[in-house]
Amino acid sequence: MKPLATAYSQRLLRGQTPSYERLQARFAEDGSALDAQPVAVHCGWGRLLIGHTFPDPGSLADELLNEQPGERDIALYVAAPQQVLAQSPQQLFLDPSDTLRLWFTDYRPATRVFRGFRIRRAQSEADWCAINSLYQARAMLPIDPTLLTARHQGGPVYWIAEDEDSGAVIGSVMGLNHHTAFHDPENGSSLWCLAVDPQCSRPGVGEVLVRHLVEHFMSRGLSYLDLSVLHDNQQAKNLYGKLGFRNLSTFAIKRKNGINQPLFLGPGPEVGLNPYARILVEEAYRRGIDVQIDDAPSGLFTLSHGGRRIRCKESLTDLTSSISMSLCQDKSLTHKVLSQAGLNVPVQQLAGNGDDNLAFLEEHSRIVVKPLDGEQGNGVAVDLDSFDQVQAAIDTARVFDSRVLLESFHEGLDLRIVVIGFDVVAAAIRRPAQVVGDGHHSVLQLIEAQSRRRQAATQGESRIPQDAETLRAVQAAGYEYDSVLPAGVLLAVRKTANLHTGGCLEDVTTILHPVLKDAAIRAARALDIPVVGLDLMVPAADQPEYVFIEANERAGLANHEPQPTAERFIDLLFPHSQPAP
Repeated sequence: MKPLATAYSQRLLRGQTPSYERLQARFAEDGSALDAQPVAVHCGWGRLLIGHTFPDPGSLADELLNEQPGERDIALYVAAPQQVLAQSPQQLFLDPSDTLRLWFTDYRPATRVFRGFRIRRAQSEADWCAINSLYQARAMLPIDPTLLTARHQGGPVYWIAEDEDSGAVIGSVMGLNHHTAFHDPENGSSLWCLAVDPQCSRPGVGEVLVRHLVEHFMSRGLSYLDLSVLHDNQQAKNLYGKLGFRNLSTFAIKRKNGINQPLFLGPGPEVGLNPYARILVEEAYRRGIDVQIDDAPSGLFTLSHGGRRIRCKESLTDLTSSISMSLCQDKSLTHKVLSQAGLNVPVQQLAGNGDDNLAFLEEHSRIVVKPLDGEQGNGVAVDLDSFDQVQAAIDTARVFDSRVLLESFHEGLDLRIVVIGFDVVAAAIRRPAQVVGDGHHSVLQLIEAQSRRRQAATQGESRIPQDAETLRAVQAAGYEYDSVLPAGVLLAVRKTANLHTGGCLEDVTTILHPVLKDAAIRAARALDIPVVGLDLMVPAADQPEYVFIEANERAGLANHEPQPTAERFIDLLFPHSQPAP
């Protein structure tokens, strides 16, 4: 039977919000000390201000205005937000998030077991670095562990999900014990900063982190877990609803700053831009550069600053000549220019009649088929070793361009190097979409689940197509769509590593071999292109061997965290807009 909630919780669940004076009186009845100090718990990225521990709206507003630069404070459990906002309406705003609560008497343990990772507390410097890398990938504020309120003083605890095979941190969550933090008469707790690596292929990481926090606080004798979730984050709400959370009518207030600007300004003219255009527009806004969105669905925008005006289509700008663009689009021309520059390239020929195609296959044993002018991996088939596969792939590629290339296949890792202003800015190994078996779900179910995660992490830009190429990769590994993949088995479901087909990036900029860096700069100069994404096959990023595959005149600059791709792009376009050192 559920324990009786206090008068305050009962009113919140009914949607009633008492005044500050009545709220204070009610907490006095529950045993809270009215003369206690207001509570502000530092979480490493900012402070949680416990609204009902402040004596009046003015003192809570004053403390919010003391927010430190680069941090984000949150005042929660604010019963009368209008009274706090009235103190400084130009600097404070109502957070557009919903608060959800799970009473532990409603909690039901998991009926399925997720394997392949372990949960443990964050405690070392390496753990904090791993969490911050994860936060950067999710556009979250990093943690400064030196600022954390100590746990014995009511500070938070961070937990991490660690992959059992690689040891990589693939998820993190923060929990706060309200009893130790502010002597909560209701014995509650809260969850903050749930984050899962967008490139994680293991299912259930987010759910297991939430359940771990619930069961941790249950073992401490607490009664409920609260959390805050953006009102439009339906994917997260679906998870919390499945676990038994329900809405709680309370409010949170924040101070207006550059970090949370979209929350109080609402959708701007950049709404509808894909992530590759949005990252550039947001950097331009930060520099005070005028932005005109010409066509959001196409990624078209115009930047103006100091009498200079440049049109952009994502990272393709007026600075790229039509000749350079043609050299990149026509893969046979790319091949010729890079070969003439003394760079390593694969063997190529145009697809012809059956005899010509068979002869090329017999000469190279394993080949690649791709449209002459294509992008985002469309129509590309990799590692073909039979004539029937080659002919079928040629037919598919002709959907995207009537001219089709045959190319010698080279083993190795798919390396993307981004060159801006003839300088290497980022390098990443691109890995094909893959799923991890759990012994329960079919390959197709795992693909669908992983595709949903990739779409959510990339605002719909990355997904795993259920097409002939995916089926070929699955069958080549000895499975079918309806096969149940054994627990722990890793299955690559694509041969190509394009982000648009579910691939993911691993940053290798700091370990890039000097030979590869020099080859990328030479390629950019040979093509005479100021911004380019170069694709190479390499045995490893820190080894000198390489083969150039293609050049992309409209390189996607998102997903290269922590490298400053957007910053260097705007530096190239408007060098005088660079912030003072």
